[in-house]
Amino acid sequence: MDKAFISKLYITHQACPTCPAPVEVSKFFEDLLGALFADFTQLAHLSEDQFEALLETLQIELVRILRHNPGRGLVDAPQLAEDFFQALPVIFDKLQEDVTAMFEGDPAAKSRNEVVRSYPGFYAIAAYRMAHHLHTLGVPGIPRIITEHAHSKTGIDIHPAAKIGEHFCIDHGTGVVIGETSVIGNHVKLYQGVTLGALSVNKEDAEKKRHPTLEDRVVIYAGATILGGETVIGHDSVVGGNVWLTRSVAPHSKVYYQAKMYNGDTHEMDLVIFKGDQ
Repeated sequence: MDKAFISKLYITHQACPTCPAPVEVSKFFEDLLGALFADFTQLAHLSEDQFEALLETLQIELVRILRHNPGRGLVDAPQLAEDFFQALPVIFDKLQEDVTAMFEGDPAAKSRNEVVRSYPGFYAIAAYRMAHHLHTLGVPGIPRIITEHAHSKTGIDIHPAAKIGEHFCIDHGTGVVIGETSVIGNHVKLYQGVTLGALSVNKEDAEKKRHPTLEDRVVIYAGATILGGETVIGHDSVVGGNVWLTRSVAPHSKVYYQAKMYNGDTHEMDLVIFKGDQ
Protein backbone atom coordinates (compact mmCIF):
# COMPACT_ATOMS: atom_id res chain seq x y z
CA MET A 1 0.00 0.00 0.00
CA ASP A 2 1.14 3.55 -0.74
CA LYS A 3 3.18 4.93 2.17
CA ALA A 4 1.76 8.43 1.75
CA PHE A 5 -1.78 7.08 2.03
CA ILE A 6 -0.89 5.16 5.20
CA SER A 7 0.61 8.31 6.69
CA LYS A 8 -2.48 10.30 5.76
CA LEU A 9 -4.71 7.82 7.59
CA TYR A 10 -2.37 7.72 10.58
CA ILE A 11 -2.50 11.49 10.99
CA THR A 12 -6.29 11.46 11.08
CA HIS A 13 -6.17 9.02 14.00
CA GLN A 14 -3.62 11.15 15.86
CA ALA A 15 -5.86 14.19 15.53
CA CYS A 16 -8.32 12.72 18.05
CA PRO A 17 -6.58 9.94 20.00
CA THR A 18 -9.26 9.78 22.72
CA CYS A 19 -12.38 10.29 20.61
CA PRO A 20 -15.09 7.89 21.84
CA ALA A 21 -15.94 5.34 19.16
CA PRO A 22 -19.61 4.83 18.27
CA VAL A 23 -19.43 1.39 19.90
CA GLU A 24 -18.51 3.06 23.21
CA VAL A 25 -21.45 5.46 22.96
CA SER A 26 -23.78 2.58 22.10
CA LYS A 27 -22.55 0.58 25.09
CA PHE A 28 -23.18 3.56 27.38
CA PHE A 29 -26.77 3.74 26.11
CA GLU A 30 -27.37 0.01 26.56
CA ASP A 31 -25.83 -0.02 30.03
CA LEU A 32 -27.97 2.93 31.08
CA LEU A 33 -31.11 1.39 29.60
CA GLY A 34 -30.34 -1.76 31.56
CA ALA A 35 -29.98 0.23 34.76
CA LEU A 36 -33.34 1.93 34.17
CA PHE A 37 -35.28 -1.21 33.25
CA ALA A 38 -34.79 -4.43 35.17
CA ASP A 39 -36.55 -6.34 32.40
CA PHE A 40 -33.83 -5.32 29.98
CA THR A 41 -30.98 -6.72 32.07
CA GLN A 42 -30.32 -8.43 35.39
CA LEU A 43 -28.70 -6.48 38.21
CA ALA A 44 -30.48 -8.07 41.17
CA HIS A 45 -27.18 -9.49 42.41
CA LEU A 46 -25.99 -5.96 43.27
CA SER A 47 -26.52 -4.38 46.66
CA GLU A 48 -28.24 -0.99 46.71
CA ASP A 49 -24.88 0.66 47.33
CA GLN A 50 -23.38 -1.23 44.39
CA PHE A 51 -26.30 -0.25 42.20
CA GLU A 52 -25.82 3.41 43.14
CA ALA A 53 -22.12 3.05 42.36
CA LEU A 54 -23.04 1.64 38.94
CA LEU A 55 -25.07 4.76 38.14
CA GLU A 56 -22.21 6.95 39.34
CA THR A 57 -19.85 5.00 37.05
CA LEU A 58 -22.19 5.56 34.12
CA GLN A 59 -22.25 9.28 34.85
CA ILE A 60 -18.45 9.34 34.93
CA GLU A 61 -18.44 7.49 31.59
CA LEU A 62 -20.74 10.12 30.11
CA VAL A 63 -18.36 12.83 31.32
CA ARG A 64 -15.51 11.06 29.52
CA ILE A 65 -17.53 10.71 26.34
CA LEU A 66 -18.57 14.36 26.39
CA ARG A 67 -15.11 15.61 27.23
CA HIS A 68 -13.54 13.86 24.25
CA ASN A 69 -16.45 14.25 21.85
CA PRO A 70 -15.33 15.72 18.49
CA GLY A 71 -16.86 19.13 17.86
CA ARG A 72 -17.69 19.48 21.51
CA GLY A 73 -16.73 23.16 21.63
CA LEU A 74 -16.54 24.90 24.98
CA VAL A 75 -18.71 22.76 27.21
CA ASP A 76 -18.67 21.82 30.86
CA ALA A 77 -18.78 18.05 30.54
CA PRO A 78 -19.34 17.28 34.25
CA GLN A 79 -22.22 19.76 34.44
CA LEU A 80 -23.81 18.44 31.26
CA ALA A 81 -23.58 14.89 32.58
CA GLU A 82 -25.06 16.00 35.89
CA ASP A 83 -27.93 17.77 34.11
CA PHE A 84 -28.62 14.65 32.04
CA PHE A 85 -28.65 12.29 35.00
CA GLN A 86 -30.85 14.68 36.99
CA ALA A 87 -33.36 14.41 34.12
CA LEU A 88 -33.43 10.60 34.19
CA PRO A 89 -36.54 10.39 36.43
CA VAL A 90 -38.51 12.44 33.87
CA ILE A 91 -37.14 10.39 30.95
CA PHE A 92 -37.98 7.19 32.84
CA ASP A 93 -41.57 8.32 33.47
CA LYS A 94 -42.02 9.19 29.79
CA LEU A 95 -40.72 5.77 28.79
CA GLN A 96 -43.12 4.10 31.20
CA GLU A 97 -45.94 5.93 29.42
CA ASP A 98 -44.56 4.72 26.09
CA VAL A 99 -44.52 1.15 27.39
CA THR A 100 -48.15 1.58 28.42
CA ALA A 101 -49.00 2.88 24.94
CA MET A 102 -47.41 -0.13 23.28
CA PHE A 103 -48.90 -2.65 25.72
CA GLU A 104 -52.41 -1.22 25.48
CA GLY A 105 -52.14 -0.63 21.73
CA ASP A 106 -51.04 -4.12 20.71
CA PRO A 107 -53.40 -7.06 21.37
CA ALA A 108 -50.43 -9.40 20.92
CA ALA A 109 -48.57 -7.89 23.90
CA LYS A 110 -48.93 -10.23 26.87
CA SER A 111 -47.19 -8.05 29.46
CA ARG A 112 -45.32 -4.82 29.97
CA ASN A 113 -42.06 -6.66 30.52
CA GLU A 114 -42.52 -8.34 27.12
CA VAL A 115 -42.65 -4.86 25.57
CA VAL A 116 -39.44 -3.82 27.33
CA ARG A 117 -37.60 -7.04 26.62
CA SER A 118 -38.53 -7.63 23.00
CA TYR A 119 -40.32 -4.75 21.24
CA PRO A 120 -38.18 -2.80 18.74
CA GLY A 121 -40.49 0.20 19.17
CA PHE A 122 -39.58 0.45 22.85
CA TYR A 123 -35.86 0.17 22.14
CA ALA A 124 -35.97 2.86 19.46
CA ILE A 125 -38.09 5.22 21.54
CA ALA A 126 -35.83 4.73 24.58
CA ALA A 127 -32.82 5.66 22.45
CA TYR A 128 -34.70 8.68 21.12
CA ARG A 129 -35.78 9.90 24.59
CA MET A 130 -32.22 9.82 25.91
CA ALA A 131 -30.68 11.21 22.73
CA HIS A 132 -33.25 13.98 22.52
CA HIS A 133 -32.44 15.22 26.00
CA LEU A 134 -28.73 15.26 25.19
CA HIS A 135 -29.62 17.19 22.04
CA THR A 136 -31.59 19.76 24.04
CA LEU A 137 -28.52 20.18 26.25
CA GLY A 138 -26.56 21.17 23.15
CA VAL A 139 -24.47 18.01 22.88
CA PRO A 140 -23.32 17.47 19.25
CA GLY A 141 -22.83 14.12 17.56
CA ILE A 142 -23.50 11.78 20.48
CA PRO A 143 -27.33 11.94 20.23
CA ARG A 144 -27.21 10.93 16.57
CA ILE A 145 -24.91 8.00 17.34
CA ILE A 146 -27.41 6.73 19.94
CA THR A 147 -30.42 6.92 17.62
CA GLU A 148 -28.47 5.45 14.70
CA HIS A 149 -27.44 2.56 16.95
CA ALA A 150 -31.12 1.91 17.60
CA HIS A 151 -31.82 2.35 13.88
CA SER A 152 -29.29 -0.35 13.03
CA LYS A 153 -30.90 -2.78 15.49
CA THR A 154 -34.58 -2.06 14.85
CA GLY A 155 -34.94 -0.47 11.42
CA ILE A 156 -36.58 2.54 13.11
CA ASP A 157 -34.94 5.87 12.26
CA ILE A 158 -35.81 8.71 14.66
CA HIS A 159 -33.79 11.90 14.48
CA PRO A 160 -32.88 13.06 18.02
CA ALA A 161 -34.04 16.61 17.26
CA ALA A 162 -37.62 15.55 16.51
CA LYS A 163 -40.19 16.60 19.11
CA ILE A 164 -42.35 13.72 20.33
CA GLY A 165 -45.04 13.90 22.98
CA GLU A 166 -46.12 11.41 25.62
CA HIS A 167 -47.71 7.96 25.30
CA PHE A 168 -46.03 7.27 21.95
CA CYS A 169 -46.45 3.90 20.25
CA ILE A 170 -44.56 2.42 17.31
CA ASP A 171 -46.06 -0.96 16.43
CA HIS A 172 -43.82 -3.44 14.54
CA GLY A 173 -41.73 -0.48 13.44
CA THR A 174 -39.49 -1.69 10.63
CA GLY A 175 -38.92 1.09 8.12
CA VAL A 176 -40.31 3.95 10.24
CA VAL A 177 -38.57 7.27 9.54
CA ILE A 178 -39.14 10.38 11.68
CA GLY A 179 -37.27 13.39 10.34
CA GLU A 180 -35.36 16.06 12.21
CA THR A 181 -38.05 18.76 12.40
CA SER A 182 -41.04 16.46 12.89
CA VAL A 183 -43.43 17.38 15.69
CA ILE A 184 -45.57 14.61 17.19
CA GLY A 185 -48.24 15.16 19.81
CA ASN A 186 -49.50 12.93 22.62
CA HIS A 187 -51.11 9.50 22.23
CA VAL A 188 -49.88 9.05 18.64
CA LYS A 189 -49.46 5.60 17.07
CA LEU A 190 -47.35 4.70 14.02
CA TYR A 191 -47.16 1.39 12.20
CA GLN A 192 -44.31 -0.04 10.16
CA GLY A 193 -43.06 1.73 7.06
CA VAL A 194 -44.35 5.18 8.01
CA THR A 195 -42.26 8.10 6.76
CA LEU A 196 -42.44 11.61 8.20
CA GLY A 197 -40.20 13.26 5.67
CA ALA A 198 -39.29 16.42 3.81
CA LEU A 199 -40.49 17.66 0.44
CA SER A 200 -37.08 19.17 -0.25
CA VAL A 201 -33.60 17.84 0.39
CA ASN A 202 -31.81 21.07 -0.52
CA LYS A 203 -29.00 21.93 1.88
CA GLU A 204 -30.14 25.57 2.07
CA ASP A 205 -33.34 24.36 3.76
CA ALA A 206 -31.42 22.83 6.67
CA GLU A 207 -32.62 25.42 9.18
CA LYS A 208 -36.26 25.33 8.06
CA LYS A 209 -39.06 23.13 9.33
CA ARG A 210 -39.06 20.44 6.67
CA HIS A 211 -41.04 17.64 8.28
CA PRO A 212 -44.73 17.30 9.19
CA THR A 213 -46.64 17.83 12.41
CA LEU A 214 -48.93 15.16 13.87
CA GLU A 215 -51.34 16.46 16.46
CA ASP A 216 -52.68 14.48 19.42
CA ARG A 217 -54.30 11.04 19.04
CA VAL A 218 -53.30 10.54 15.40
CA VAL A 219 -52.92 7.02 14.00
CA ILE A 220 -50.79 6.42 10.88
CA TYR A 221 -51.04 2.98 9.29
CA ALA A 222 -48.37 0.96 7.51
CA GLY A 223 -46.56 2.38 4.52
CA ALA A 224 -47.99 5.89 4.73
CA THR A 225 -45.74 8.76 3.63
CA ILE A 226 -46.33 12.27 4.97
CA LEU A 227 -44.08 15.05 3.68
CA GLY A 228 -43.48 18.75 4.23
CA GLY A 229 -42.89 21.17 7.06
CA GLU A 230 -46.25 22.87 6.59
CA THR A 231 -48.19 19.60 6.53
CA VAL A 232 -50.29 19.16 9.68
CA ILE A 233 -52.32 16.06 10.47
CA GLY A 234 -55.12 17.31 12.70
CA HIS A 235 -55.85 15.72 16.03
CA ASP A 236 -57.91 12.51 16.21
CA SER A 237 -57.24 11.72 12.55
CA VAL A 238 -56.49 8.36 10.94
CA VAL A 239 -54.23 8.02 7.91
CA GLY A 240 -54.55 4.66 6.19
CA GLY A 241 -51.90 2.41 4.75
CA ASN A 242 -49.91 3.47 1.65
CA VAL A 243 -51.36 6.99 1.64
CA TRP A 244 -49.09 9.74 0.23
CA LEU A 245 -49.76 13.16 1.79
CA THR A 246 -48.14 16.52 1.09
CA ARG A 247 -50.86 18.80 2.47
CA SER A 248 -52.65 19.23 5.75
CA VAL A 249 -55.60 17.22 7.01
CA ALA A 250 -58.31 18.66 9.29
CA PRO A 251 -58.91 17.21 12.77
CA HIS A 252 -61.09 14.07 12.96
CA SER A 253 -60.32 13.14 9.35
CA LYS A 254 -59.90 9.71 7.82
CA VAL A 255 -57.61 9.52 4.83
CA TYR A 256 -57.13 6.27 3.01
CA TYR A 257 -56.10 4.73 -0.27
CA GLN A 258 -58.32 2.34 -2.15
CA ALA A 259 -57.23 0.32 -5.15
CA LYS A 260 -59.76 -1.25 -7.51
CA MET A 261 -58.70 -4.55 -9.00
CA TYR A 262 -58.30 -4.69 -12.75
CA ASN A 263 -61.48 -5.61 -14.60
CA GLY A 264 -60.71 -7.39 -17.87
CA ASP A 265 -64.15 -6.60 -19.33
CA THR A 266 -64.15 -2.86 -18.68
CA HIS A 267 -60.35 -2.39 -18.54
CA GLU A 268 -60.92 -0.39 -15.34
CA MET A 269 -58.22 0.09 -12.74
CA ASP A 270 -58.66 3.17 -10.56
CA LEU A 271 -56.82 4.63 -7.58
CA VAL A 272 -59.07 6.70 -5.32
CA ILE A 273 -58.32 8.75 -2.21
CA PHE A 274 -61.22 9.36 0.13
CA LYS A 275 -61.31 12.09 2.77
CA GLY A 276 -64.14 12.51 5.14
CA ASP A 277 -65.63 12.22 8.61
CA GLN A 278 -64.75 15.80 9.40
